[in-house]
Amino acid sequence: MPESPQQPVPSGRDDLYRDPQPPAAFRFDASVAAVFPDMISRSVPGYRFNLELVAAIARRHVQAHSRVYDLGCSLGAMTLSIRSALAGMDAPPAGVELIGVDNSQAMLERARAQLAAFHSPYRTDLVCADLAEVLPERASMVVLAYTLQFVEPARRDAVIARLYDGLLPDGVLVLAEKVNEPEPGAEALMTELHHDFKRANGYSELEIAGKRQALENVLLTETVTNHEDRLRQAGFDEVVMLSRHYGFCLWLARRCKKTTDQTD
Repeated sequence: MPESPQQPVPSGRDDLYRDPQPPAAFRFDASVAAVFPDMISRSVPGYRFNLELVAAIARRHVQAHSRVYDLGCSLGAMTLSIRSALAGMDAPPAGVELIGVDNSQAMLERARAQLAAFHSPYRTDLVCADLAEVLPERASMVVLAYTLQFVEPARRDAVIARLYDGLLPDGVLVLAEKVNEPEPGAEALMTELHHDFKRANGYSELEIAGKRQALENVLLTETVTNHEDRLRQAGFDEVVMLSRHYGFCLWLARRCKKTTDQTD
């Protein structure tokens, strides 16, 4: 059966950038953790849709006696969505382990409380680590949602290659990222549409400008072509964009080929 909460963890409203003083560089600290669900739902177009999409992917691709990794798991929303989707299947896959990884202890503390509020038949571990150093094992599904954009660009090829190496045959990587447009006019349009989305969700001009300044040189976007080329160069046989909301994209990349060194 789908998971039902014992006592949901409360979340505050994101008003971190109402102060007219110049903001500090963005960090996933305790102040962000306290308002993160509100922040991401009001800031990222298509976020709720993608939570449901990841659940649908899990129902199709998670294999019995395998692992599912949520890298950059933040408060565990993707992990929870996957866990609930699997438990609600007519024939839930047996022996699945879920592993959430984040480098922010503040985020993980709230993630533990959030996940503990829901009953689940699946073992779930949360690990504080640099995702760029994680090597998945026996993985049938890896989620990298709005996370690679915070990794130094020079390290991104190696990150994706390591994730490919850790996937079982027919395993999948779900990659969600904010992208930029190579044409200045298109990039300006995407930026304004994104700002309109934030305005419609109650953010002021001061808050929009403050958040943008805080993320400068912290969140580093790439083009769609950059991401798709990297996935194919890592060895993924199938790469398909499943959703796009303005400049926010989600891909499914599947490892189809069997290798002699990969064990079931």
